[in-house]
Amino acid sequence: MHAYRSHTCAELNKSNVGETVRLSGWVHRVRDHGGLLFIDLRDHYGMTQVMADPDSPVFAEIEKVRSEWCIRIDGNVLARDESLVNPKIPTGEIEVFIRDIEVLGKSEELPLMVFGEQEYPEETRLRYRYLDLRREKMQKNMLLRSNMVASIRRRMWDIGFNEYQTPIITASSPEGARDFLVPSRLHPGKFYALPQAPQQFKQLMMVSGFDKYFQIAPCFRDEDPRADRSPTDFYQLDMEMSFVTQQDVFDTIEPVMKGVFEEFGGGRKVDQTWPQISYKDAALWYGTDKPDLRNPIKMQVVSDHFRGSGFAIFAKLLEQDGTEIRAIPAPTGGSRKFCDRMNAFAQKEGLPGMGYIFWREGADGMEAAGPLAKNIGPERTEAIRQQLELGVGDAAFFLGGKPKTFQTVAGKARNVIGEELGLTEQDRFAFAWIVDFPIYQEDEETGKLDFDHNPFSMPKGGMDALQGDPLAVTGYQYDLACNGYELVSGAIRNHKPEIMFKAFEIAGYGEEEVRKRFGGMVNAFQYGAPPHGGCAAGIDRMVMLLADEANIREVIMFPMNQRAEDLMMAAPSEPMAEQLMELGLRVIPQDQ
Repeated sequence: MHAYRSHTCAELNKSNVGETVRLSGWVHRVRDHGGLLFIDLRDHYGMTQVMADPDSPVFAEIEKVRSEWCIRIDGNVLARDESLVNPKIPTGEIEVFIRDIEVLGKSEELPLMVFGEQEYPEETRLRYRYLDLRREKMQKNMLLRSNMVASIRRRMWDIGFNEYQTPIITASSPEGARDFLVPSRLHPGKFYALPQAPQQFKQLMMVSGFDKYFQIAPCFRDEDPRADRSPTDFYQLDMEMSFVTQQDVFDTIEPVMKGVFEEFGGGRKVDQTWPQISYKDAALWYGTDKPDLRNPIKMQVVSDHFRGSGFAIFAKLLEQDGTEIRAIPAPTGGSRKFCDRMNAFAQKEGLPGMGYIFWREGADGMEAAGPLAKNIGPERTEAIRQQLELGVGDAAFFLGGKPKTFQTVAGKARNVIGEELGLTEQDRFAFAWIVDFPIYQEDEETGKLDFDHNPFSMPKGGMDALQGDPLAVTGYQYDLACNGYELVSGAIRNHKPEIMFKAFEIAGYGEEEVRKRFGGMVNAFQYGAPPHGGCAAGIDRMVMLLADEANIREVIMFPMNQRAEDLMMAAPSEPMAEQLMELGLRVIPQDQ
């Protein structure tokens, strides 16, 4: 017999009754039924009930066993009495009478319980992550992740892609986040960088003639943490193709994403038609470039109804350049209580409040109510109602100013309204391509232009587009949003050196600097670069959605905490003096 097990803790059933078996695993829990000891023995695969009575030759040793001890048992498989069968587990028809036991690893008193779903502070869970990962939910999440990645690989291979690995140590790149720098011992004073993405390398592969590339790639970005973003590293399905248009990329990745979400979505609906929405429209309708389309609410501009109206706040606001009034329709939200609650929400978000109108049955039919309705009069109110296609029992909320000042809060308010009024459809994955992103953004304080997104995207219109207003230039750049999260980001690449130099020049990077920082790619593009494009899908975020988790750390094996610390391994840590000397570095203490 094998040294540790003849079967896993999920394999035994009624057909094994009478056999002598060997199992190894962890003591999930111990139950003492008046001289009869029952142990739920757990391994990665499942659970088996093992038991002993005073007739067992090792009963005294079994009495000493405690929760989470790692043990090996030998015993006889017995059929459970029909009234004691547990149909919830595969091994529920049998139990194993223990003849021999070996303690493989004792456990100290646990800092957190593995059995059950008790809540523990995240700091405790991350410090003792190896225990946290023993919990059933975490085992399922990590298995889901592994199976999903395997499925992605199969799907990519099946459509003609090949997997290649790109370097982990490379040069710094301005991709929108801070690099993790790595000092060079052989070249004192110089630094490598961990790649924010395999961007340049995958483009160089296309120049090299590799037509279809993919990789499950680790990426490193020194970012501020969020619930849906790791502060240090993450994994993505990275892909690139030659001789393709934007639509070709969409047509390639859509079946892969649909297939994965159908396979692992637990029966939830997966939208089959994915709309393409311009960045400008997404900002207007949803207040975000990653909209949750399960929520049917679309915001609209209603500025004309407030110009010269009796509502002085909005009327005066609209006299300023670049301002507008937007309405958030709220079907079924027509009660003063709900409207007041949403007004309080806006105040918590840092705005003075949200104006509102709601419609109800009056003495002479439908009437508009609320402070705004009284100020602007029945004709304007009725025009707003008709534009928004609302009726009795509905409401609308209003925000005004320069869109950048209120757009984010408007998007949050739309989400809250959809959730609270039950308008947001559950058990559904709703996808949308967001396209036509602006290439540049302007710093409001300095007026300096910089890249708004990926600097290697092809501008729509090519060189001609770069001769006009830079802020009007859009790119062949796209994101895929699902249920309020960005899952995929990509672009058709700028493969022409002259267009690349001009694009970087507008952002303040001279040709010499571009050649210095991106010399490999610039040089390569001078030798017959094909048109190419691709995208990257966030593995961690996909698993988070499929596992129905709100926090990305629930689907990462060993994540950092919100301060980018690994509490289990005590990272980051101070280097030894010898290490610093060898690298030619000195740490300057920061003022506390």
